[in-house]
Amino acid sequence: VQLQASGGGLVQPGGSLRLSCAASGSIFSFNVMGWYRQAPGKQRELVAHISGGGSTNYADSVKGRFTISRDNGKNTVYLQMNSLKPEDTAVYHCNFRRGALEYWGQGTQVTVSS
Repeated sequence: VQLQASGGGLVQPGGSLRLSCAASGSIFSFNVMGWYRQAPGKQRELVAHISGGGSTNYADSVKGRFTISRDNGKNTVYLQMNSLKPEDTAVYHCNFRRGALEYWGQGTQVTVSS
């Protein structure tokens, strides 16, 4: 199973980006899909995750600005990021879980700067 993330880039403060992460090589769906991020010199942290039933959980720092969604038919998870702030700058990694199995994407850089 491979996860391919896309959608990162450079954006000005207040701008928006939409990240996508698609799984290939799997015929199974995933229980939990999520996004983590890691800024330079900091530990990786959870941004948001979504269950197979659609329940979501967000880090306090992104609540009201980010929205996670999933397309089970495409084994794809999305992260709509609005009102971006410089402190959102990080490498964003997608994470898919199915039981004891866990997969990580390669990461996509998000830079928020004027």
